[in-house]
Amino acid sequence: MEEAQFYEKLEDNKVRCLLCPHRCLISEVKRGICGVRENREGKLYSLVYGKAVAANIDPIEKKPFFHFYPGSTSFSLATVGCNFACVFCQNSDLSQGIKKEAEQALQLQVTSKEIWGRDLSPEEIVERALHYGCQSISYTYTEPTIFYEYAYSTTVLAKEKGLKNNFVTNGYIDEEPLRKISPFLDAANVDLKSFREDFYKKMCGGHLEPVLKTLELMKELGVWVEVTTLIIPGYNDSQEEIKEIANFIKGLGAETPWHISRFFPTYKLLDASPTPISTLKRARELGKKIGLRYIYTGNIPGDEGENTYCYNCGKLVIKRFGFEVLENRLKDSRCPFCSTPIDGRGL
Repeated sequence: MEEAQFYEKLEDNKVRCLLCPHRCLISEVKRGICGVRENREGKLYSLVYGKAVAANIDPIEKKPFFHFYPGSTSFSLATVGCNFACVFCQNSDLSQGIKKEAEQALQLQVTSKEIWGRDLSPEEIVERALHYGCQSISYTYTEPTIFYEYAYSTTVLAKEKGLKNNFVTNGYIDEEPLRKISPFLDAANVDLKSFREDFYKKMCGGHLEPVLKTLELMKELGVWVEVTTLIIPGYNDSQEEIKEIANFIKGLGAETPWHISRFFPTYKLLDASPTPISTLKRARELGKKIGLRYIYTGNIPGDEGENTYCYNCGKLVIKRFGFEVLENRLKDSRCPFCSTPIDGRGL
C-alpha cells in the first residue's frame, strides 16, 4: 500500500482523486471507480503498489508496437483494476473482478479481500527485465494509469538502467500525472476506441475528449505514440467514423501508426459478430487515402496488413507473422530501396 500522488483532502475526511478525468470524490473506506484507490482516514492510498497480477516476457509486437524496437522482447507488468468498464474487455477478470469484490464487501459490511497479486518490487522488475534481455518494460494488460505510483517508481529505475518504458493504455489520465511521468515514458499505444462520445459513455464508462487530449499531449511531450482501434460491427464500424478517426490521427502526425483490430465476442458483448476481414481492409484503404503512413490490421495472422511498407516507394521493409518479425530489411532506420527514413524508435 502506497499513498497516492495525485489527490486533494476535503472536509469530513473525504478526498478527491486527481489522477484521471473521473476525478472521483471518495468517502472514508470507499474506493474510486478503478477499484484500487481507497480513502483511509482522509488519505488516499494505492492498494496495488508492488502487487503484480501479471509479469511476463512478450514480443513488443504483442502490445502492439510495430515501430518501437521491432523484434525485441518486453517485460510486461500489470495489477488488477481499471478506470474504464468496457463491455468488450479481453482481460475483464483482471480489470473488473476487484470492483465486484469491493462492491460485495460494502453491501455485506465486511472488509474487502486482500488485493490479488504477488509481491514484486520495482527493483525486482528491472532486475528481471535485464536478466532476460528485454529492451523495455511494458505497463499493460489492464490500465497502467490506475497503478501509477507503482509504474512511476519502476519507470525511473528502468531508465537509470538503460531500459525503455511504454504504456499500453486507454489514455484516461490527467495532464499533471502524464507530464510528471513523461520524461521516463518512451512510448505509448493508446486505445482510441471510437470517435463518438455516446460510445465511450455507454460501452466504456468514460468520455472521448480526455482521450483525444492525452494523445495530443503525448505527441507534444515527445512520447512515441501508436494508436489502436478495435472495430466492432454495428458499434464503431461506419465509414464516416473510421474516416474521422483516421483524420484525427493524421492531425497528430502522418507518422503515427494505426492498428485496426478485429473484434471477437467477449465478456458482456456476446451478441456482436466477429469483424469481417473486409471491414478492416476497407478501413486500411481509407486510412491510406487520408494520408497515414502506417496502418496495420490486427487479429488476422498472415495478412499483408501486418507488414511495414515504405510509405515513399511502397516496398516491403518489415515482414511479420502474428507477433513475430520474420524479416527486417531496414538499414539505419531507412528503406533499403529508396533510403526514405522510416518513422519510429529503435528501428
